[in-house]
Amino acid sequence: MLRPLAVVALAALAVTACGTMSSMGRGPSFFVTSANSGQGAGFGGLAGADAHCQALATAAGYGGKTWRAYLSTTGANPVNARDRIGKGPWTNVKGTQIAASVEELHGTNQLTKETALTERGQVVMGRGDPVNMHDVLTGSTPEGRATVGGTEDTTCSNWTSSGTGSAIVGHVDRQGLRDDAPSRSWNSSHATRGCGMEALKSTGGAGLLYCFAAN
Repeated sequence: MLRPLAVVALAALAVTACGTMSSMGRGPSFFVTSANSGQGAGFGGLAGADAHCQALATAAGYGGKTWRAYLSTTGANPVNARDRIGKGPWTNVKGTQIAASVEELHGTNQLTKETALTERGQVVMGRGDPVNMHDVLTGSTPEGRATVGGTEDTTCSNWTSSGTGSAIVGHVDRQGLRDDAPSRSWNSSHATRGCGMEALKSTGGAGLLYCFAAN
């Protein structure tokens, strides 16, 4: 027969295990990074950007999933952001669903300033706030695909440059200087003035990424 203290200890272990499984199996499946890795848009390619998402998710207690950065690349073998983030559905840290599928994500999704939260559950500052950080790096078209046929850099040399170049960004708060669709796009609003942190800041950014759980 177990003593009372032993019963309490076993119950505590069960609660801990249940909590761990919950954070791994349920938890959020989408977030905006709370910080840049320190090199602007130069993440070391897609693998480095994915690792940044994974590290932030792990620190927040959601590391039991495979996290991918919503980024496209160009060149001989282009990669579409929409093809690397799983099938959905995706929910934020507070359990709010932002999209049920890839098609909905690139259609009538529920992404707003209030739902596009960081891995810590914080709102990203946008237009009208003390510091505007609403630019989120994507390198993508509104459909979530790589840009093709042009000669301009749209991915900061496929996310390896922290100096010269440019990248397409979206607006996490869905706000822009104009009242048109591109200006308010969450994933394809405008190009940056460069790839380093100061250049990203100059148009209202902080080198942030969208991260999705692919499993």
